[in-house]
Amino acid sequence: MAKRPTKKPAQKAVETSPKNTPKTASRVLVGIGGWTFAPWRGIFYPKGLSQKKELEFASRALTSIEINGTYYSSFKPVTWAKWREETPDGFVFAVKASRFCTNRRVLADAGESVMRFLTQGLSALKDRLGPINWQFMGTKKFDPADFEGFLKLLPPEIDGLPLRHALEVRSPTFQDERFYDLARKYNAAIVYADDDDFPEIEEQTADFTYARLMRTGPSVKTGYKPAALDAWAKRAKTWAKNGDAFVYFISGAKERAPAAAQALIERVK
Repeated sequence: MAKRPTKKPAQKAVETSPKNTPKTASRVLVGIGGWTFAPWRGIFYPKGLSQKKELEFASRALTSIEINGTYYSSFKPVTWAKWREETPDGFVFAVKASRFCTNRRVLADAGESVMRFLTQGLSALKDRLGPINWQFMGTKKFDPADFEGFLKLLPPEIDGLPLRHALEVRSPTFQDERFYDLARKYNAAIVYADDDDFPEIEEQTADFTYARLMRTGPSVKTGYKPAALDAWAKRAKTWAKNGDAFVYFISGAKERAPAAAQALIERVK
């Protein structure tokens, strides 16, 4: 009589619920806009430091930088690769999108400009690529249909590299539940602005947060007073419970931005 095949013990099912799925811890990344600014020399940058070494220095003193030059012009892939090589592991760039994508009457017609911007070499940043800031002028008012047409143009990845999109709007017409719903639909963050002139929108619409703090004062060495920085640190940690939080000190007393960023970094460690 033929033997029955030995019955193998049943394997325990692998738990795949979100509760047990490994997840990279969210971070608070803090920085400034750009890294080339004459008043920072001798204050933030050591006296005598070569300008060619400024990105290398800044990327080790801060955890992120928003590249602003990309708003005005494009760069070659070799330049993007060079920026990556000059920065350490864990450092992340945010990139401001080209004005030719956002400063137009009909946003839904920006497809060609969007792709030209995204394919100039951003993917050469690899793991250094953080969110893309699509900044709109204050004269651009919220048009639900046209704005959704624009959001449909933003791809989730480029050259296999995941993309994160942030929307910086400056017209109060965007303080609209329809805008918030569209941002959630396309997993786009709404940039939080700490500024006197722009709308303050704090809505969680994506799996990350993007904030631009623009009230640094010249009379305070760290731009913001210690109590204010304590409050921002607490807020940033709350944002980070929903994913990475990117916080940039922009405008205001720009000469104080690096000190403000470093002070906040100390508070969120």
